[in-house]
Amino acid sequence: MDWSPLYTMQAQLDTYIVSHHDLSGKDLFREKYLALLVELGELANETRCFKFWSRKPRNKQSVILEEYVDGIHFILSLGLDKGYRYDSNDLKPADTDETGQFNRVYEVCVTFYRDPSEAHYKQLFARYLQLGKLLGFDEIAVKDAYLKKNEINYERQDQGY
Repeated sequence: MDWSPLYTMQAQLDTYIVSHHDLSGKDLFREKYLALLVELGELANETRCFKFWSRKPRNKQSVILEEYVDGIHFILSLGLDKGYRYDSNDLKPADTDETGQFNRVYEVCVTFYRDPSEAHYKQLFARYLQLGKLLGFDEIAVKDAYLKKNEINYERQDQGY
């Protein structure tokens, strides 16, 4: 998938947020990193994949996709902050289950935070996309959900979210 249009849209949203919250010149890497971890946790919670003690079913696929796309927003934004872009079309399928892949994404998040290199960024993006595939999302669904959530994010900013 060509992620360029989403990077452009994310850059515009980031600029909008910075200007509306008087954040010009502030380094928001730590905040965006923590936000990504929170979104990843929210996503895991919606899938319930790790809740071996519960019989309650996972949430609807549409809810899980919306949570998944929240993570995409922050991954794109972190890449923009560091000047990195993910552009690979050579994504191998994950060789683990959902819980294992969530753990891998968390691990690579920490690695990227400690050493925010381009290689670690690309690994983070790839692991997250592998998670999306495990959750049943194709590129078209992810892109469409991103576009919808991007609109909602602007509305939220305009409403003082």
